[in-house]
Amino acid sequence: MLPIAERGVVAAEPSPEGGPAHAYATVRAWIVEGRMRPGEHLVEQRIAEQLGLSRTPVREAVRMLAAEGLVVSERHRGAVVRTLDRDAVVDLYELRSRLEAYAAELAAQRRTEADIVELDGGIAEFAAALDAPDEDPLARTRRISAANRRVHDAVVRAGGHERLQHMLARAVDAPLVFDAFRHFDEAQLRRSHQFHTMIRNAIAAGEASRAAGLMREHILQGRDQVLLGLRTEGEG
Repeated sequence: MLPIAERGVVAAEPSPEGGPAHAYATVRAWIVEGRMRPGEHLVEQRIAEQLGLSRTPVREAVRMLAAEGLVVSERHRGAVVRTLDRDAVVDLYELRSRLEAYAAELAAQRRTEADIVELDGGIAEFAAALDAPDEDPLARTRRISAANRRVHDAVVRAGGHERLQHMLARAVDAPLVFDAFRHFDEAQLRRSHQFHTMIRNAIAAGEASRAAGLMREHILQGRDQVLLGLRTEGEG
């Protein structure tokens, strides 16, 4: 079973408002951050009681999570948090690396000044999250993950390829990304920051091939960390 303690597009704090949106945001954060583990059964009544809601909005939230691929239905068990084996992780990251490399290539060809400004903003947020003093580890991972998402979203938007954006929205697995950041050591986090900066510079300089190559290497770095965690879990 894959050890997931992250997630997505950034793990968000639950909305204070009731209804399906609140249930979705809350349960999604539980899954992304690993508070609900792969294979765990989503008991609608229990979740509804925890959130102070009826079962109807929880049921709708579960359907939304299933559409996103974070939850699957199993015979005799109902909805459970999905699991990913090693092959599935490899396939997901290979797809993502190719799509985001293409996005970076397009960004180098089509970027605007506003795109670079947004990219710089995400990179600055990532650096600030790394340097935040005495912050709770989970809060720090949330900030790092959110900043990382801003950087990658800025690259994809700069590419100006709407269909590619939709494809990447499904290819990027939030729990895996969060889990990778949770287990990165400081050197790996700093290396991610360096990659963001190098990718940004290649895009700004119009170096399409270099931007694509850097992005692919950057994504596969995250894959290697997730696979290491999976192997460690299997040996434990």
